[in-house]
Amino acid sequence: MSRDPSLRKLRYFLAVADSGRVTQAAVDLNVSQSSITTGVRELEEQLGVSLFQRTAQGMRLTQEGVRFQQQVIHIFQAVDEAFDNLQDHQPQLEGDLNLAVSYTVAGYFLPSLVARFQRRYPWVQLRLFEASRPEIEQGLLSGRFDLAIALISNLDGAAPIERQSLTHSPRRLWVCSHHPLLSRDTVSLRDLAHHPYIMLTVDEADQTAIGYWQQAGLEPNTLFQTSSVEAVRSLVANGTGISILSDMVYRPWSLEGRRIEHIDLADPIPTMDVGLAWAQHRPLEASAKAFCDQALSFAS
Repeated sequence: MSRDPSLRKLRYFLAVADSGRVTQAAVDLNVSQSSITTGVRELEEQLGVSLFQRTAQGMRLTQEGVRFQQQVIHIFQAVDEAFDNLQDHQPQLEGDLNLAVSYTVAGYFLPSLVARFQRRYPWVQLRLFEASRPEIEQGLLSGRFDLAIALISNLDGAAPIERQSLTHSPRRLWVCSHHPLLSRDTVSLRDLAHHPYIMLTVDEADQTAIGYWQQAGLEPNTLFQTSSVEAVRSLVANGTGISILSDMVYRPWSLEGRRIEHIDLADPIPTMDVGLAWAQHRPLEASAKAFCDQALSFAS
């Protein structure tokens, strides 16, 4: 067996690390579960370490796995930069692009995409604006913003705004590493109703949560409301409460280094959908079209 791991195996590893499940990684990459399992096992054999701890709840990164994950992320960033730097930039694109982003997009989706766009189109004057959903909708319609990357699942369906989906991020239950719910075969919202709940409020996450709780005829036992994802992460990791948030903002460790587990729920929980948005009555300029193409390529 070659000691040089392929990029394919590294992609398998990252997909499992991101989702915590081989089944989900196989769906995300459109390959078989056996391919994922074999690829990860071969990586571990080549490295001589265990990258994951196999549990009933899924695949949990070991400390060695966490360190390896960061290195692999750097590898793919370098690969992206190498391809971008060698791509033909002709005809040279110039112009302005006023791009609005929501809070969650700004922190968890935007940075790598913007860096790639700026490398490929260095003569486009890109201006970024963090804004709330109502501000984004108003800004697109008024012409203040040329384009937006937002939670399109939150946008007003009646507004004359075009939408292009980029990614659908599942929402799962977050609990601390010793939570009793981890021992259950299935978990429903009804099982959670008496547990202290940490409610995230940013990007209307609280309104979305209340919607699916009410649809189940229930309401969460809200202990604390906060606009800080890190506050939710730390409170959950320390056993103060539970929360339901998307995989996009999930990280297996809090700032204090405590473990966070996530659990699939039996109830139908809507995904958090990130996408592009622009005004229907205003044709996209060349710079905005280029950004849309780059975003679609980035998300694929």
